[in-house]
Amino acid sequence: MNEELSRRTFLKAAAVGTVTLAAMSQMGGLAAVAEAGGTEGENAAKTAAAAFDGKAKFAGAHNIRKVSEDLVYLGVSDRRLELFENVYPIPRGVSYNSYLLLDEQTVLFDTVDRSVNGQFFENLAFALNGRKLNYFVVHHMEPDHCSAISEVLQRYPEAKILCSEPAAKMINQFFNFDVTTRGYTVTEGMELATGKHKLMFLMAPMVHWPEVMMTYDATDGILFSADAFGTFGALNGNLFADEVNFETEWLPDARRYYTNIVGKYGPQVQAVLAKAATVEIKTICPLHGPIWRDNLAFILDKYDKWSSYTPEDPGAVMVVYGSVYGGTENAANIIAGKLSEGGVRNVAVYDVSKTHVSELIAEAFRCSHIVFASITYNMGIFTPMKNLLMDLQAHNVQNRSYALVENGSWSPASGKLMKEILSQMADMRQIGDTVTVVSTTNSESYDQLCILANALIESLSGTPVPLEETPVAVEQWRCKVCGYVYEGDALPEGYTCPICGVGADMFEKIS
Repeated sequence: MNEELSRRTFLKAAAVGTVTLAAMSQMGGLAAVAEAGGTEGENAAKTAAAAFDGKAKFAGAHNIRKVSEDLVYLGVSDRRLELFENVYPIPRGVSYNSYLLLDEQTVLFDTVDRSVNGQFFENLAFALNGRKLNYFVVHHMEPDHCSAISEVLQRYPEAKILCSEPAAKMINQFFNFDVTTRGYTVTEGMELATGKHKLMFLMAPMVHWPEVMMTYDATDGILFSADAFGTFGALNGNLFADEVNFETEWLPDARRYYTNIVGKYGPQVQAVLAKAATVEIKTICPLHGPIWRDNLAFILDKYDKWSSYTPEDPGAVMVVYGSVYGGTENAANIIAGKLSEGGVRNVAVYDVSKTHVSELIAEAFRCSHIVFASITYNMGIFTPMKNLLMDLQAHNVQNRSYALVENGSWSPASGKLMKEILSQMADMRQIGDTVTVVSTTNSESYDQLCILANALIESLSGTPVPLEETPVAVEQWRCKVCGYVYEGDALPEGYTCPICGVGADMFEKIS
């Protein structure tokens, strides 16, 4: 074989068996499957485990589905798992998607989580129907997609792995064998001819692991997208996104999946979207959730917004509060009510102590405006609120407008500390001044909350909102020690602060 033969040509030739083992050894990164001292078949037999000899139908093998004329869905849904990656609640379960191409050469795309391996191998054997497995493409090395790699190679010793170079290193970490003894590493743009179909490999590093790649079937316009375009949720019989009301039934979980799993890597997703724009995609086959074969513009638009950190809903406000005894919660509800009175219809209010942080991350990607209202706790930010802010920063949330409300019974400090975290995030714009509540709202803090709500409305609409006139107490006096405010005509004789106990001489007149 000519030493200048390209890797792309090599893979095309290898697919139809026209390249000699001697020629393979010249390809460097595309090492031969055979080991020294034996033929390919002999060495595969040496390393292959005995064929599975258990019950013929562990779970029942009739759950495969046709995606297209030559493509079969082998995936399995899990409705028992409570936490995805032991972090994210999945009350609707999750699906683990795997696909099999039945061409002149057969190609398996990924496996499943080990919890559903029994069903997966029944599906695979049933779909092959006695045929050999020729190729095994590994798109992503996260264990919920690769747990069965070694068993696939034991059951189908002729199969050759195809993966990225970083994935080959990870395979060695997880399974302690060298990919070059069982297959090939591929690089950007390399192609594989399987007969009727032509597969092209596209690298997608950091979407969301460094080894991730995708495969494009140029014959049918199918993109095997790894974790991209996936979602939480078990498949309930309907395999395709156009068979369900995706926007109402699936979009919240798709958003929560993207923002929490992939959200940090927006620039890398943008790079993949740019690649996708250069080929004609008719179907997207992700590793979780429904398959896209219609209205692809919908999900591509969502991914473009999420990955560019553009608010999905520019007219939405999330109000999130951290409260212990109700004072801060009341302030949050006042703002939400004033927003509604001002015509804002897309307002969502969340208790940071009760709502899982993954829901709040997803809402932060959806909404253009966020109100953070927090008590001061141990002279800092209320712990659940601080955790949310750190998570927002870790997920690279940016390009949002925000407002701050702080509360403290003797020394409010959470507003300043929240702003310090938010100022470290890109293109975050504060709306209005930080409103300080001392224990509970009084007429002064109520007025300030109204002013803040109006500033938010103006920011949303671009139209100034006239302030509502509210009565103000004749006199107000603030404790110089703890900040408590007394309202009345004058401080009573012998008055002491109900919070810190100091006398009237420690109060100052503020209005």
